[in-house]
Amino acid sequence: MSAEDFFQQDLDIDRRSAGKRATVRRLVRYAMLHKWQLLIAIAMLAVAVGTNLAGPFVAKRLIDVHISGIEQPWYEASGPDAWTVEYGGRLYKRADHFAEGEARGGEVRILQIGRDYYFIPQAIAFDGMRSVDAEGRVVIGKDGRTAVYPAERITEEDIFRFYRPEVDGMVRLCLFYFGLTVLSAFFAYGQRYWLQAAANRIIFRMRNDVFAQVNRLPVRFFDNLPAGKIVSRITNDTEAIRELYVTVLANFFTGGVNMAGILFAMFLLDARLAAICLVIVPILAAWIWIYGRFARRYNRVIRATLSEINGRINEAIQGMSVIRAFRREKKIEEEFEAYNLRNFVYKNKLLTLNSLTSWNLVGVIRNLAYVAVIWYFGAERLTGPEAVVSLGVLYAFVDYLNRLFDPIVNIVNQLPNLETALVSAERVFVLLDEPGEDVSDERRPRFGGDVEFRDVWFSYKEGEPVLKGISFSVKRGQTVALVGHTGSGKSSIVSLLFRFYDPDSGSITIDGVDIRNIPRQALRAHMGIVLQDPFLFTGTVLSNITMGDPRITRERAARALAEVGGERMLRTLPRGIDEPVLERGSTLSAGQRQLISFARALAFDPAILILDEATANIDTETEAIIQDALEVVKKGRTTFIVAHRLSTIRNADLILVLDRGVIVERGNHESLMAQRGRYWQMYRTQHGEAQAADSAAGAEPLKT
Repeated sequence: MSAEDFFQQDLDIDRRSAGKRATVRRLVRYAMLHKWQLLIAIAMLAVAVGTNLAGPFVAKRLIDVHISGIEQPWYEASGPDAWTVEYGGRLYKRADHFAEGEARGGEVRILQIGRDYYFIPQAIAFDGMRSVDAEGRVVIGKDGRTAVYPAERITEEDIFRFYRPEVDGMVRLCLFYFGLTVLSAFFAYGQRYWLQAAANRIIFRMRNDVFAQVNRLPVRFFDNLPAGKIVSRITNDTEAIRELYVTVLANFFTGGVNMAGILFAMFLLDARLAAICLVIVPILAAWIWIYGRFARRYNRVIRATLSEINGRINEAIQGMSVIRAFRREKKIEEEFEAYNLRNFVYKNKLLTLNSLTSWNLVGVIRNLAYVAVIWYFGAERLTGPEAVVSLGVLYAFVDYLNRLFDPIVNIVNQLPNLETALVSAERVFVLLDEPGEDVSDERRPRFGGDVEFRDVWFSYKEGEPVLKGISFSVKRGQTVALVGHTGSGKSSIVSLLFRFYDPDSGSITIDGVDIRNIPRQALRAHMGIVLQDPFLFTGTVLSNITMGDPRITRERAARALAEVGGERMLRTLPRGIDEPVLERGSTLSAGQRQLISFARALAFDPAILILDEATANIDTETEAIIQDALEVVKKGRTTFIVAHRLSTIRNADLILVLDRGVIVERGNHESLMAQRGRYWQMYRTQHGEAQAADSAAGAEPLKT
């Protein structure tokens, strides 16, 4: 399969998702697993938003009551109290500070014109455009009418005297506003903490689910999807989903609650203009929908190419020695650059989309809203008996309008992360939806070891069988050898026995029980396998033998290693059985890795032992050690040996010769040699090569 086919396959896997709505529903279900933390976060968010939005109302009262309130009517007071002001030898008190039924004297007014204040010793008929004539009189004009009033310019000292009764109220409001700010900050911190704590728990659970799903998937799945792509889904994609819960939802929740609270406050201030501002909501919804249609398409390609890049990097690192040995560095770079270029191109497309639909567009809508406010609040509509709003209401409305666009900007800025997270979630859920098999904790008694294949057919690809009607039986304690040229089906038989795959037809039984009726974990608990290329994990020699199973003690592991002839290996390791092992055992020789693999299989005391060309990659001396050890450890076990070196299977009870998925010969060594068939030809060929090598070395020829 070509690189392009792999890439297209990855995109096809993504497209199997049930769609955006299904993805969102599943993300919500994951969130509901930690709903109490999320509810706490939302409750704290509501308090934080409420306390934060109370600020403009405080400012409105501060302006309208305590600052602009000086222009309310003043009346002469009968006696001094906390609200009276002495001016010109008389006491005056503002209209809103008179108690009910309290006597009032003549009305006076204080009006601001420009930066100066003027005292008018009488009531005014109407308010409008104010000015001062050459004689120092106040002139008020409105709708073609003009009124002239005698006035006296007030000094700064006298102005402060009129404001002094309001100072305590202003200080209390400022302290109240400061308290609201502190309270808002506290609850905002709590909201972020609980939301991120919930998000971390959600992703913790999701990653565990994804990794558990990987353990549930059949081996066939990994034939079609490279390891790097799976790693990308477990790490990169789940991290993108974490950003959804931590950053995206935080901004959407905060923005949504803020917008709702701001619009509610706007309706309290002025319902007509607030209704006009509601137009912003459908604009934002349409914006998100249009953006999502394009961004999701680009993000799918970006995530698929990133997955492919991870797969290529993983493959290149694993095969670096082969790449350099065959001087394929340039070719690998070209393939990598092709995917990297695709990723670059689509990221630029996404960047262009983000630039067209990001803050600049918000700025345009914001400016249009300001124009609407300016048009609606004409200068002449702020004053007079028919005034629409007070100065404090105008300030509060402009403040709320400005605040309204802050959450919109935050939401718009998170749209790229939202679409990235949704595409990543689709990829993760596709992996979770792959059919798998639950890991079973069932335990069964140790097998006797009787194995039978009955007319087994098997194919990796439909219509291309690699095993055709395989039938044979093995008694407990016997040793069976599988031989044949490459591609004859030897390893496929072993894979079926171990239930890495299930046959297309026919049956495989152990002690008379079809292995398909035995959970895979229960089946493998009594089976051991040693592969041609053993895989060692990062840890120590001991941990690679015990595989973390508490039932395998240190003494048992050391004994298993000794039984396969590992004493000499331990003497060469500075820390013995506690010697550190790097990834894949890169610091150990092939023979040492194989000895550890043998010890691992034997430590679990399997009833059935499978050796899949286990001695193919080790030196002759190590092979001789293992062969001697095997003669001991094979006792009481049914052993399957896949071998190319026929000299290692001469003592097998049954030798099966395969050719193109069919058993063409069967018997022990002597009977097969007597048939002078395919086995005889293979043995003679290898025997002849061995004699030639020994003759060249001056050694005595082998004898049959």
